[in-house]
Amino acid sequence: MSRIAKYPVQLPKGVETTINPDQIIVKGPLGTLSQALTGDVKVELEDGKLSFAVANDSRHAKAMSGTVRALVANMVTGVSTGFERKLNLVGVGFRAQAQGTALKLQLGFSHDIVHEVPEGIKVECPTPTEIVVKGANKQVVGQVAAEIRAYREPEPYKGKGVRYSDETVILKEAKKK
Repeated sequence: MSRIAKYPVQLPKGVETTINPDQIIVKGPLGTLSQALTGDVKVELEDGKLSFAVANDSRHAKAMSGTVRALVANMVTGVSTGFERKLNLVGVGFRAQAQGTALKLQLGFSHDIVHEVPEGIKVECPTPTEIVVKGANKQVVGQVAAEIRAYREPEPYKGKGVRYSDETVILKEAKKK
């Protein structure tokens, strides 16, 4: 069995879970998330803790026990506190503006880029060069941030582009005459 699957997931106050044979549903103050289950992992709820056990002795079941535990732990964290990803715009004239369910980006192209934000994700722009992506689903938050970053990735000579706030861009030295 996976070593991570040995540790139970503690449910904080305000978080409820429903375990069905084919899926697990987690409800909290920030929303509802569900994860499909296979017959390889047994999930049990007792005393406000979710425990995970291998249903059969196959190698796949042992691997999936840790994977399912990590996914459910992220779901519990997401519906209770949520996830966020911060992006910075580096470059002259690079700006972002949140407009309802869309994000308007000016990234040095001849046109503005309008990125539609999926349901359940909230995008904020505290300053014109900062973007904060928030949501309950960790995978979707990361995917939206990666899509925004893909419009103009940081280039290696001046570092201009969209980058994560914790990302370091190693700059190359310019060609010398």
